[in-house]
Amino acid sequence: MKIIDGKKISEEILAEIKKETAQLSFQPIFTDVLVGDDLASTQYVRKKAKTAEAVGIQFRDAHFPAEITTEELIREIQVLNKIPNMCGIIVQLPLPEHLDRQKVLDSIDSELDVDCLGKIASQKFFNNESGLGYPTALACLKILDSLNLDLSNRKIVVLGQGTLVGRPVAHLLRSRGLSVETANSRTENISALLREADVIISGIGQGKFIDGTMIKKGAIIIDAGTSEENGAVVGDVDFESVQNVAGYLTPSPGGVGPVTVAMLLDNVLKVAKSKEKEYE
Repeated sequence: MKIIDGKKISEEILAEIKKETAQLSFQPIFTDVLVGDDLASTQYVRKKAKTAEAVGIQFRDAHFPAEITTEELIREIQVLNKIPNMCGIIVQLPLPEHLDRQKVLDSIDSELDVDCLGKIASQKFFNNESGLGYPTALACLKILDSLNLDLSNRKIVVLGQGTLVGRPVAHLLRSRGLSVETANSRTENISALLREADVIISGIGQGKFIDGTMIKKGAIIIDAGTSEENGAVVGDVDFESVQNVAGYLTPSPGGVGPVTVAMLLDNVLKVAKSKEKEYE
């Protein structure tokens, strides 16, 4: 089995982003809105800030108290929307339960919605009207592309039909003319379906759901699911169980995650390039 090195793929993407960012006539700004003091969210925001700064993108801090109301947070985001050179705004999820998640996400200017979680940006993505895409879904495609394999006659199964992975991944694959089957953990005969798959992209968020008995020899598995088990983050795949069966596998962590951050910043760069044209 070949372990796919997500860190290496992300480093290559980030090196290109850094090169292209340096050629811009202005420094793009990126903001990750954080509400409250959840430790995991705080660490993740800090990591994205560090990565952004490393490629020449300015990170603007936007940290608000957990008690903030939906209306107050929307007003703050509307201020961020108007900042010159702002090229990307995302909201760190999950939000405190009292906030209206979708209203908050919809308040991000759709041109700056680099997570594609607002209704307008999402609609543009599924209508193929936008250069931006869901970062995790883009990461899964980037990883597949890194293998340089012809997938035209391969059976592809996307496990999970969620907003961040399943639906957008299936859309991207179908946009390439590839045949895709979708399923979730409750699909009947899921094991039989997975055993026929040459490529499995999983984003169900059920720790170690896929084991070695559920896949065919040599299968390509992109594990984009995360869940917590005994205080540690685990993927959808039982690594130990599949390692002698799969042909390619992304580890968790160290697989899809680093590439997702890189594709997020690639979205920021795309926004910056579109602004550059406006300045010309």
